[in-house]
Amino acid sequence: MPDRFHVAIRALHWTMALLILAMLFIGVAMVSTAGPAYASLVALHRPIGIAILLLALIRLAIRLHTGAPPLPADLPRLQQRTARGAHILLYLAMIGMPLIGWAMLSAGGYPVRLSASLVLPPIVPQNLFAYGLLRRAHTLVAFAFLALILGHLTIALVHGFIRRDGVLETMLFARTPAALPDAEEEAGQALPADSGEEPAEIAPS
Repeated sequence: MPDRFHVAIRALHWTMALLILAMLFIGVAMVSTAGPAYASLVALHRPIGIAILLLALIRLAIRLHTGAPPLPADLPRLQQRTARGAHILLYLAMIGMPLIGWAMLSAGGYPVRLSASLVLPPIVPQNLFAYGLLRRAHTLVAFAFLALILGHLTIALVHGFIRRDGVLETMLFARTPAALPDAEEEAGQALPADSGEEPAEIAPS
């Protein structure tokens, strides 16, 4: 088993973290404004959402191919299962939320425009009732996603700075120094066993 995630997964993780953080701020700004900035925010929101979808699919494929580092052996089984379940939910949110947004826009008859010349095709028929349901679902998933992210961040910090069990390091690029034994213990291991003899005196020069 690898001791860290594949380098491509680590690169995708931090790239997607920045994109998701940007999306959350853009989403909050979109629902709190109806002014001229709204159109610019929408123009950012849609392509970033599709980028997250594509990167999540690539990341999932690499993860299934390369595997994941094992969790610490001393971690209780319930916590191990919770961690695996949380990762599954994160992947579902990263993939499902953009798809719901895409379907919502399709149902509302709005084009998913990524650039001036690139418009994605609709993935569901136009239907105002479906649009309302998908819009509600998109909002609920966004709140659930935010809760997952906050929980994920909290647990990562606990592993990195309280347990110090190497879990956080599996997603970092630089290795952190391993925990060193106490100076006295290290010194005790370096010295030979006490033979009962007094140390030899050093003759003065």
